[in-house]
Amino acid sequence: MLQAQYWERQLLDRANSALESDVSTQHNVFVDRRALEEAYAHCKAITRENSKTFFMASSMLPGEKRKAVHALYAFCRISDDLVDHPGEDSASQGNWETLESWRQAVLFGRTLSDSIHAAGRAVGLAWTDVRHKYRIPPGYVEQLIDGLASDLNRVRFDTFAQLAEYCYGAACTVGLMSMHITGFCKREAIPYAIRLGVALQLTNILRDVGEDWRAGRLYLPLEELADFDLDEDDIAAGRVDNRWRSFMRFQLSRARMLYEEGLPGVALLHPDGRFAITAAGELYRAILDQIEANDYDVFHRRASTGAWGKIQRLPGIWWRARTGIVKF
Repeated sequence: MLQAQYWERQLLDRANSALESDVSTQHNVFVDRRALEEAYAHCKAITRENSKTFFMASSMLPGEKRKAVHALYAFCRISDDLVDHPGEDSASQGNWETLESWRQAVLFGRTLSDSIHAAGRAVGLAWTDVRHKYRIPPGYVEQLIDGLASDLNRVRFDTFAQLAEYCYGAACTVGLMSMHITGFCKREAIPYAIRLGVALQLTNILRDVGEDWRAGRLYLPLEELADFDLDEDDIAAGRVDNRWRSFMRFQLSRARMLYEEGLPGVALLHPDGRFAITAAGELYRAILDQIEANDYDVFHRRASTGAWGKIQRLPGIWWRARTGIVKF
């Protein structure tokens, strides 16, 4: 069992509390089978278009579980888009109202507002079916939506503990929901899922510093920037100097440690899901190597391993997933 770190204790409490949320309140899906299959196909297309890594990893799951995780990814993608791109009404109030309509629809079967486009309606249909079929605790859905909603009024984090809390809502909840799809045998899997989720979200954050800054957001802990004599002016200028390189080496080291601590939890998942989850983790971790290869320039270059780089790694990932050996 992992020893909880200082920033992790509250997250474990939240995860365990959500696990106990009442799945009996979830509504059944009574819909034309053809419409449902079309909705699942739409989720697959969204996954393929938006995340090559996740799509490749999910292809290693059995058919029904693969469809389910596509619906999970698409649900998360639509939820995030409703925060970042609410449509014609870009005001914060419009975002809140649209997101609340989405929450009521996916949790309680309420009618979607007109601001939710057709793609969202299809995704909502498939995701509701998945939640019911795999008895995904609604508490995790609530926590994910709440975590994404925090982007509407908070764009700075003073400490890593605050950032980890954001990572929990944006990414750990996704891992905790995916465990119900892949199958897991023990509650002891939860701490591993939290660390892997924080690692994945931190990788996104480190890769996208420049892109996020241009969108008016900064996810790096301000206290840690100050520790390396950096501030927001340095981020705005996109300075890649020795201060920045030292800061990024510190952040990459933390992310790698989280992967190393989180991935062994794959052994607590159903065997037919271990390869896919190990692949998702290790392929994402490889982005950290590319950030280094780019001399830590995340302002002007987007780190990516590419399709061939991913394929080359798969045989080793398959072996480690099968044997339970995770090496970095």
